[in-house]
Amino acid sequence: MNQEKIIQNTIAFVKEELKDAEGGHDWFHIERVFKNTLLISRDEKVDVFVVSLAALLHDIADPKFNNGDEKLGPKKAKDFLIAQKVSKEIGVHVVNIIKYLSFKNSLDKDGKKFTSKELEVVQDADRLDAIGAIGIARCFNYGGFKNRALYNPEVLPNLNMTKEEYKNSNAPTINHFYEKLLLLKDKMNTDAGKKIAESRHQFMETYLKQFYDEWNGNL
Repeated sequence: MNQEKIIQNTIAFVKEELKDAEGGHDWFHIERVFKNTLLISRDEKVDVFVVSLAALLHDIADPKFNNGDEKLGPKKAKDFLIAQKVSKEIGVHVVNIIKYLSFKNSLDKDGKKFTSKELEVVQDADRLDAIGAIGIARCFNYGGFKNRALYNPEVLPNLNMTKEEYKNSNAPTINHFYEKLLLLKDKMNTDAGKKIAESRHQFMETYLKQFYDEWNGNL
């Protein structure tokens, strides 16, 4: 089976798997990450087939919606890739990207590490979708999904969370800006990712100023 056909099959598979997903982690999130991945890949020496598959499959079973199970997503991806007769080498690479992509894994100081240029590209693409206008929309959409408060001045952000604390946090949505979103600009791997992140980061800063002015009755 040629690569183009496998990509088409992957898109169809992901659309079906995520047809009832929460709005910030649905097919359209995957599509945006896929497009960001291809954009960043233009300036990087990477295997475009690998990054495409990883971008499309990276949230096939997000642990947040599967009782915290971090093994389900990689397993689903692996089974699908085997069914598509993708080579073992490519399959292992894609699954490793999925395993090590998420922000919370960067908080696991004692965890195993995996690195590749392909991981860096897909990670940047995914993180770009967490910041800027869409990142703000996704943040509040998920907060609403979890019935979290928008903001509570008495609940301060936890800037030194462990991986487990991050996974189990029920803090107000605004705290997530300080615990993750505003940190992502400086965690970008690629030049393209860094450049795009700058303007999206600035948009979030502007948004937060407006939010606090309205909250405090200054506007």
